[in-house]
Amino acid sequence: MDHGPTKTLLVIAGPTASGKTAAAIRLAQHFNTAILSADSRQFYREMSIGTAKPDAKELEAAQHYFIDSHSINELFSVGDFEKQGLALLEELFKVHDVVILAGGSGLYIKALCEGFDSIPQANEGIREQLNQELTEKGLPPLQEELKTVDPAYYAEVDINNPQRVIRALEVYRTTGQPFSSYRKAASNPRPFKCVKIALDLPREVLYDRINKRVDVMVEQGLVDEVRSLIPYRHLNALNTVGYSELFDHFEGKTDLKTALELIKQNTRRFAKRQLTWFRKDKEIHWLTPDEVTGQSVEALMKE
Repeated sequence: MDHGPTKTLLVIAGPTASGKTAAAIRLAQHFNTAILSADSRQFYREMSIGTAKPDAKELEAAQHYFIDSHSINELFSVGDFEKQGLALLEELFKVHDVVILAGGSGLYIKALCEGFDSIPQANEGIREQLNQELTEKGLPPLQEELKTVDPAYYAEVDINNPQRVIRALEVYRTTGQPFSSYRKAASNPRPFKCVKIALDLPREVLYDRINKRVDVMVEQGLVDEVRSLIPYRHLNALNTVGYSELFDHFEGKTDLKTALELIKQNTRRFAKRQLTWFRKDKEIHWLTPDEVTGQSVEALMKE
């Protein structure tokens, strides 16, 4: 009688600032295992303060992978993450029954747990055309187009990330089909079981944690970190909350106080989008950070 996979990928998801790192480390110590990061920004060595990477003490407390694993100069897609992540899991599952995947990037979690339909290549010239429109008219018209042609993806994607918006529109303009329709395939079977937990906090508590975290980032030197990256601001990895607002400040578009308020506001909006994504996943167990213990998680894994 087949009881299915005996290995478990334990997913700790949730919005930014909800306490995923601390929960993942507690569980890694309980299960004596390793953590893979599913945070699409913590891969990059050059971005540390603004991405709220685990600090040196946290990295010492458990073995982490996909933190500081790539440079902002490298192209690293969600497809690359799926391929490299599966290869790594194959090795880790030789010595562990449970491995932890922690992060707030729903697309990257989906990549490891289910995989994707093959998303078609865009017709040549379409990306160039979209980039030209972005340069000439800015992001808002492209955001509006995405909202019209693919409301499902618009509701959950980080719409302030031009790379994501352009990727979705190039697929739509090439095929006439919304980008979201390519992500609904029957999932690719995995040789492990995925047990998903997301951290649940009252919204006002979450927003307060986000605001305080931005203040801490500033104390840690966020402004100088972003200033040091000005020569690379054209790179897609840096088109992201916490960085683009300060680039605008350095260009004289806003004062520092306004830039920092915008980081808080845009991070709160981003958290809202993350919650929209995770609430659609019926396999997720919602727990408060305090409820995430070795015992409670072991009970969920037996269900």
